Amino acid sequence: MLEIGGDTAPGFEGVREAFAANLAGDQEVGAAVSVYLHGRKVVDLWGGIADPENGRRWERDTLQVVFSTTKGVTATCAHLLAQRGELDLDAPVAEYWPEFAANGKDRIPVRWLLTHQAGLPVIDRPITPAQAIAWDPMVTALAAQRPFWEPGTEHGYHAHTYGWLVGEVVRRVTGRSIGTFLAEEIAAPLGLDLWIGLPETEQHRVSQIITAPIDLDAPAGVDLDALPEPMREVMAAYTDPTSLTLRAMTVVMPPLNHNDPAEQYAEMPSTNGICTARALARFYAALIGEVDGHRILSSDTLAAATTERTRGIDRILRTPVRIGTGFGLPTPDMFWYSPTAFGFPGYGGSLGFADPATGLAFGYVMNHIQEGVPDRRAATLLDAVQSAIKAQAR
Repeated sequence: MLEIGGDTAPGFEGVREAFAANLAGDQEVGAAVSVYLHGRKVVDLWGGIADPENGRRWERDTLQVVFSTTKGVTATCAHLLAQRGELDLDAPVAEYWPEFAANGKDRIPVRWLLTHQAGLPVIDRPITPAQAIAWDPMVTALAAQRPFWEPGTEHGYHAHTYGWLVGEVVRRVTGRSIGTFLAEEIAAPLGLDLWIGLPETEQHRVSQIITAPIDLDAPAGVDLDALPEPMREVMAAYTDPTSLTLRAMTVVMPPLNHNDPAEQYAEMPSTNGICTARALARFYAALIGEVDGHRILSSDTLAAATTERTRGIDRILRTPVRIGTGFGLPTPDMFWYSPTAFGFPGYGGSLGFADPATGLAFGYVMNHIQEGVPDRRAATLLDAVQSAIKAQAR
């Protein structure tokens, strides 16, 4: 049996049991979970294998790439600048980034970058990983790109482009890259092991992502007629090479490999945030209240950031979504749903979120990417957390 490290506050022992059960199953390899409640850490657990190739165990300071969970961190950088009066979310992007005005984009406000309404989930020609790492080729392409729908009229998940769009605005406003801004203004005051652009000195701590090679041709073999709606429509979009859905997922070609240290060192603010579960939970705890004397956003700024701005069927994902200003808002069918919850899940299972109504902040990271199977790992842990909270309230 794999050893589990860490501890839980009295009453939260059930979370350790749920975490152990996950590790004992066949879906988990290495993982960590951390929970804060009203600014106090009540769960901090880790275990399993960080690198199956050499048997390296998951330790207290093991780091993990969290894919789109990064987007909530990226959004926070923009909101912190807005809170300080350095960035107006309703001002045109071109006010800060003049080149962005090309091809009729001169009136797109910064807010629409954060709400996925800018019409820029795709660029005309895919960017290579080397160009993505270099930053400037991607932002140059986005500045020149025509929108794929009238901005502001629809929302569609900017899976890759979101990070460069918001990140370039942060760079233009501050003169610092978004990774540097995050490190200096948010991570350092809170002591967070959280980066967009990993220092090379920390790379030895990163867990190995475990996933099957991406087969972009696999959806073409699916019998669409055998699928129920709305799954049929969703899968049809992934089988059509001309669809915005498939093109949005292949903005960088060949696909990025976030096990590559060069990609971990780069700043890709949509997908390559690297952190511990502890840092992720502490980050969200400091969004909804004070943690050791530090709070990232004021209550007014946070309320505005997490107010629903748009909802409905997403143009890219083809599924119902709710969107705040940069934060994902769960729909009622999601296991982390609450009317006041906000955060962002990541490809394969990671999740960071908070609920200001209950004071809960949750961080879960793992290295085994789950695709095509029901994934209840984080849900099982959250169920145990919520059971503990209810028991204490009796």
